[in-house]
Amino acid sequence: FQLIESNPYQTNLLRDGVRRYLQLPADQTVLILHAKVAQKSYGNEKRFFCPPPCVYLSGPGWKLKQEQIKARDLGEADFRVCGYMGLDSMGSSLMETQKLSFEEHCAKALYISDADKRKHFRLVLKLFFSNGQEIGTFHSKLIKVISKPSQKKQSLKNTDLCISSGSKVSLFNRLRSQTISTRYLSVEGGAFIASARQWAAFTLHLADEHCTRSEFPLREGYIRYGSVVQLICTATGITLPPLIIRKVTKQYAMLDVDEPISQLHKCAFQFQGSDRMYLCLSTEKVIQFQASPCPKEANRELLNDGSCWTIIGTETVEYTFSESLACVREPVSPVPLITALQVGTVLATVPRVCCPRRLCLRQ
Repeated sequence: FQLIESNPYQTNLLRDGVRRYLQLPADQTVLILHAKVAQKSYGNEKRFFCPPPCVYLSGPGWKLKQEQIKARDLGEADFRVCGYMGLDSMGSSLMETQKLSFEEHCAKALYISDADKRKHFRLVLKLFFSNGQEIGTFHSKLIKVISKPSQKKQSLKNTDLCISSGSKVSLFNRLRSQTISTRYLSVEGGAFIASARQWAAFTLHLADEHCTRSEFPLREGYIRYGSVVQLICTATGITLPPLIIRKVTKQYAMLDVDEPISQLHKCAFQFQGSDRMYLCLSTEKVIQFQASPCPKEANRELLNDGSCWTIIGTETVEYTFSESLACVREPVSPVPLITALQVGTVLATVPRVCCPRRLCLRQ
């Protein structure tokens, strides 16, 4: 970035600041996790977004910034970060948004009503320090609005709702369609669990069905029922054994269906090479369940409630910035984004990058 040569003092100050940052980066990261689609609510019902949008704060810069403000505002005893999240149509009123609980990291009561006619929207996160100083406003990626999960046979002619190999997904189980019973596939302490409090994003890969687990070459394309897949936790890298994904119809795993998988479909995961063993939850544990064969219908197997999962694509947005040398009170947003760099005649697409507002901003 070009330095301001007309002011040597500012130039030297910026150069010294960049040097100190490179020696001891004090980054502040805002991570937003959310689903790719949201089901619309009709009438008086409230279909809360599932999984709920989550916000995580990380990096040493948060503690450093808090110490700077506490030293300046001597009367502030209980100093913390506060957050509010809503839809981008709600305006600036905090009364129209949901206050975040950073103990649970999520906004569990957000929904979109049928009065909102948009086909896409974004989530808006507003962060403040508890003394009222605004940190900034951060946006999610676009979320597609659907009325209900598609019951039609999916076609690759319309891939909006299909799930491709290498994309991120969340899996949840809901007993008898009761919201209160929702449990998410997650990872804790190096083990897979079924959590009512937190959800994890998993990278879903197509795999060669003739490979061994140690080889497991990955493939491109859209995920179809009957495919061999691998689920990899994006946060920990922990994986499950090779699984065959099956369509679920009225609690039966359909063995002869090979259509593309769609958002919010119910599915089951059979362990490859096993005798009808499926990925299943039992309270907070993740176990294997042996399905029952159907003597009169060889193309289906009977599952229990814990073996039926709902699949949905997820997105992640990450903002990283540093205010370690800044004493100003202005918010860090709006965050400018760079999506491509052109060098000579070569156009190179790069990750979305935030330009420096304080010292260093990137996404």
